[in-house]
Amino acid sequence: MTGDSTREAREKLAQAREVIAYLLERAGMDGAEGQRALAYFDGDGFDRDFLPWPRHEGESLHPDELNATNDD
Repeated sequence: MTGDSTREAREKLAQAREVIAYLLERAGMDGAEGQRALAYFDGDGFDRDFLPWPRHEGESLHPDELNATNDD
């Protein structure tokens, strides 16, 4: 990737993060799992284990617990 391509890819990722944040908020899913997604897309690293999203495991919230009103 050229310097311009890399810069444009980073800018596109930043734009996508803003869209994701808006959609999560509108859907009432900006709780813990929503914040986990936004934090992931804020970072430079790639995590092969990021998916599934949302997580349905004990270390995370269940889908009915994803809205911000349930966060402490």
